Amino acid sequence: MKKFQQGFSLIEIFISLAVGTVLVAGVLSVFVSMKSTTTETTSFGALQENGRFAVQILTEDLMRVGFWGDLSGELTTNKLTQVPGQNGSDCIGEGANNTSFPQNVGHFREVWGETSVNSTGLSCITNAVSGSDILQIKRVVSSTTAEANIDDDRYYMMTNMTIGAVFAGDEATPTIDNGNIWEYQHHIYYVREDTVGTNKIPVLVKGWLRNGTNPPIVFDPVVDGIEMIRFTYGVDTDNDGVVNSFVSADNMTAQLWDNEGDNQILAVTMYVLVRDIYPDYDYENKNTYTLGDISVDFIDANGDGDNYRRLLFSSTVTLYNTRTDSW
Repeated sequence: MKKFQQGFSLIEIFISLAVGTVLVAGVLSVFVSMKSTTTETTSFGALQENGRFAVQILTEDLMRVGFWGDLSGELTTNKLTQVPGQNGSDCIGEGANNTSFPQNVGHFREVWGETSVNSTGLSCITNAVSGSDILQIKRVVSSTTAEANIDDDRYYMMTNMTIGAVFAGDEATPTIDNGNIWEYQHHIYYVREDTVGTNKIPVLVKGWLRNGTNPPIVFDPVVDGIEMIRFTYGVDTDNDGVVNSFVSADNMTAQLWDNEGDNQILAVTMYVLVRDIYPDYDYENKNTYTLGDISVDFIDANGDGDNYRRLLFSSTVTLYNTRTDSW
C-alpha cells in the first residue's frame, strides 16, 4: 500500500498567514512603543541635564553678587586707589554707573537686567532672543589668587578691610597693607540662536571680562537648548530685611536697581525654559509655560503646536552679600 505525502490545505495556509500576521503586528507594535518610550526618555533626560546645569551656573554667580573680598561695605571709587580706564567698546547697562568698573558718579550697579527687545541688549548685544532676559553680574571670585598665579588676560582686585585697587593682570600688582588678591569678574548672560546645518539651536551664552581684547567682554556658548531665561528680583522696599515683592526687569525702577538705602535686592528668582535640540515630528507641543509674570506657548495661528519637547526650571537665589557690611 502506497503512502502519499500531503501538504497543507489552502485553508490551513490562510489560517497560518493570519496568525503570523497578528504575531508580527504585535511584535512591531511593541517595537514602535519601546522606540517611542526610549526617544521620550532620552529627550527628557537631556532636557533635565541641560536645565540643571544652566540653573547651577546662574545660581553660583548670583550667590556672589556684592562680594568684594576683604573690602567692607559697598564698592565705591572712594574706597579704590586704582581703577582701570573704561574701554569704549565696553558692555554698558542702564544707569550712570553701570560699566565693567565703578565710576565716580552715581551708584555702581553690581546686578542689573533687562528684557531683550528686537534682539538687542546692553550696548554690545545684537543677537539675543527677543523676549528673553539679559543678566549682568559684577563681583570677585570667592577664593584668593596667589600673585604667582595671576593671568595677563584677567582683571584682579587687591583689598584689605578699608581700601582696594582694581588692576589688569599684565600690570604691576598694587601695594596694599595686608591685602589679598581676588579675580575681578563681570559676567553677562543671555540667550541667542546658533545655526547648525538647517537647524536653529537656542544657546545660553556667557560673557566674560577679559584684558587685552576689544571689546573687553568675550561671549561663549555654555549650555545648548536653553530657549528662554527670565528673572524676577526680590526687593525690600522698607529696609527690614524681608522681600516685599518680586519684580521683573521690565518693571524695576532706577531706585530699585541702585540697591541701596531703603531699596535693596535681596533675592532673584530665575526661570529657565529648556527645549529639545532637534524636533520630534511624532510629537506636538501645545503646552503653556509660566515664567514668573508672563506665560508663553508655541502655538501658531492655526492652533498647531511645534514639535519640540520642553521643560521649565525655576529657582530662587538669596543674595547674601546685599546686607553684609564686613566679612
